[in-house]
Amino acid sequence: MKFFLSIFLLCLTQNFSAQQTDPESEKFLKMVEQSLNAFYADYANSTDYDSVMQALNYEANEIPSFSDEVYCMRMAKMDNISPFEFQCNEPSLASVKFFVEQRRNFARIVLGRSALYFDLFEETLDKYEMPLELKYLAVIESGLRPQVRSHAGAMGLWQFMYGTGKYFGLKENTYIDERMDPVLATDAACRYLKKLHGIYDDWYMALAAYNAGPGNVNKAIRRSGGKTTYWGIRSFLPRETQGYVPNFIGAAYLLTYHKEHNIIPAPAKIHHAQLDTICMKGGISMQKISDLIGWDVADIKTLNPIYKRNFIPETTPRQCISGPLEVIGILVSRENELYVVPVPVIDTNEILAEIEKNKVDDDEVGKIILVDPSKQGKVQTHVVTRGESLGSISRDYGVTVEDIRAWNALSSTKIFVGQKLKIGGKKKEYKAEPVVRHYRVRSGDNFSFIAKRHGLTTTQLKKLNPGINIDKLKVGQQIRVK
Repeated sequence: MKFFLSIFLLCLTQNFSAQQTDPESEKFLKMVEQSLNAFYADYANSTDYDSVMQALNYEANEIPSFSDEVYCMRMAKMDNISPFEFQCNEPSLASVKFFVEQRRNFARIVLGRSALYFDLFEETLDKYEMPLELKYLAVIESGLRPQVRSHAGAMGLWQFMYGTGKYFGLKENTYIDERMDPVLATDAACRYLKKLHGIYDDWYMALAAYNAGPGNVNKAIRRSGGKTTYWGIRSFLPRETQGYVPNFIGAAYLLTYHKEHNIIPAPAKIHHAQLDTICMKGGISMQKISDLIGWDVADIKTLNPIYKRNFIPETTPRQCISGPLEVIGILVSRENELYVVPVPVIDTNEILAEIEKNKVDDDEVGKIILVDPSKQGKVQTHVVTRGESLGSISRDYGVTVEDIRAWNALSSTKIFVGQKLKIGGKKKEYKAEPVVRHYRVRSGDNFSFIAKRHGLTTTQLKKLNPGINIDKLKVGQQIRVK
């Protein structure tokens, strides 16, 4: 009954306030606000609490407003179920209002991205026995964008600087940056935060140290006269860190009470539970994967931000990629096709036609013919064992390394234990005929001059040109010189 009375009063107020501005109307509006706040207190404390948004049925673009008492009531409720103290003080309240009133689109986007990352965060935080609320830290660090880079050079969901990332085991080279890997970076962030909490025995102090560094926090403690809480040293911290914990509280409030503020999450592209992983057998480009199974390169990159280029390098241990369950299933079944090097098909007639087309006076003209002199023996199968190489296998069978590569379409000399290799069979080879070269007679040339110019004796030149009258050369006449 109280709910319907409140709604009636709210509607009545909208009409009433549009027509009146006298003191009586202001008194009436205040009474309505008190009624709504009282209703919310009862509703929020009920056992079947879901969402004020559902109860009040907001319009699509409506931006609800609440009294400070309601904000404090909600923060107190958060405080009761969390190891964090969600104080309703002026800095925290200002941050909360900023997020729900001025960062609404940001909130929609973050809520959509949270479907991909929050389960991972919670799983890792639980492994280290840390408060699950720490997942909100990544919201204010990166907006849940794994490839974001700060002006100072910090990278990833948890914004690791190069030195800090290296200290916690995050590698970087030409092809990969583990600061951008959601799994590895989250694990490193948990270890770092747990280390900081072990120093200060206070989660807000740990957050301050995560942002400003332990050195600045220790300096603030000394300047404050030895205070050991965030709120006690806040005024002595760098300006950015003074807003860091209030922003953490604001982000926590936002993601807890977004429905109450009529903030609808952006559609999630994929949920963490819908992902699977495959570890690649060798180095491969994302474009080649895309060409094979139709998985868009941009989507591969989005789900695998660890790779700085569109290439998955060959490393030990093997590099892995994540993707939708059905896509990874297809890739697993067809992975071997990625490493097959196609044998080029050469049309001899096309080559000869191209040579003839581009022939000029002093060009070397050669014929290329296709022959098939390859070995026709019985094909054998060799299973690679530990310690073997293509060199040792080729010696065992009395063939060359290139023979084995040709029979098996290998793009490199790398092989792996258990790999099956064909020994014997057909392979196409290409052989060039002797080169023939001609010289076109110019005005003033004689036989002796032509021979000398091309490093020949007149006798050698005569043998190359039988039947030619050396004393009656004509301008434009072709003389064979090789």
